[in-house]
Amino acid sequence: MKIDIDQLTEAELIDLNHRIVERLRFLDQMRAHVEMLEFKIGDRVTFQPPGRGQLEGMLTRYNTKTVTVITDTGQKWNVSPAVLSRVKPTKGTNTAGSNVVPLNNR
Repeated sequence: MKIDIDQLTEAELIDLNHRIVERLRFLDQMRAHVEMLEFKIGDRVTFQPPGRGQLEGMLTRYNTKTVTVITDTGQKWNVSPAVLSRVKPTKGTNTAGSNVVPLNNR
C-alpha cells in the first residue's frame, strides 16, 4: 500500500504522523511485553549496566516497558528485559543469607 503524501494537507500529515508515532509506540510495548514473558517474578537474573560490571539480582516487578530488579547489594534497577539473562542455579547452591526458608519434608 503506497500513500502519496504529496497530496495530503498539513492537517492530514499531522494526523498521519500522530498515527505512525502511536503505532510505533504500541509495537515497542508489545515487543517489551513478549520479552518480559520470558521471565517471572522471583527469577534470578543478571545484567550489565553501561560502564559497570555484571550485576545479579531478583526480578521483583513488571513495569510498562521494563522490569524492576533488586540486586544482591540492595540496589533497585529498572531494566529493559532485552538485556537480562536468567541465572542458572548451580547444584548445592547455598541459600544462607537469602529469604529462602528450607522446609523439612518428612
